[in-house]
Amino acid sequence: MNPSAAQPVLLFDGACGLCLRAVRLLRRLDRRQRLKFAALQGDAGQAYLRRQGLPTATFDSLVLVPDWHRPAPQGYLLETDGVVAALRVCGGLGTALAAVLGAVPTRWRNAGYRLVARWRRVIFGAGPGRPFAGPEWAGRLLD
Repeated sequence: MNPSAAQPVLLFDGACGLCLRAVRLLRRLDRRQRLKFAALQGDAGQAYLRRQGLPTATFDSLVLVPDWHRPAPQGYLLETDGVVAALRVCGGLGTALAAVLGAVPTRWRNAGYRLVARWRRVIFGAGPGRPFAGPEWAGRLLD
């Protein structure tokens, strides 16, 4: 990867089964390996949340940081805006999925996102103990 290129990082709920599945899907879609990941509960995630003044104890939204090495105040995307941006970073099929999702009005997308977020742990449960074991994750996780 070009060292001067932006390094997008997706902060996600590391204790959510649905979130862990979504992260695995994004990793598979991201053949160029541009997108990095960090749990909201981890050291890197918590430090970023504190710096940005975001909640550090509730994890109802993923956070997409477009450039981890040059974080701007409020330079992050939440909810479906973060999902769409993460899909675009992945390229290929991710770009097509981003276009489809992006065609839905943000208000509707986020209403659906919040509904799923409310019930995700009931429906999908907690994630497995070691969800990101294996060489395919090398260099992709910040924590």
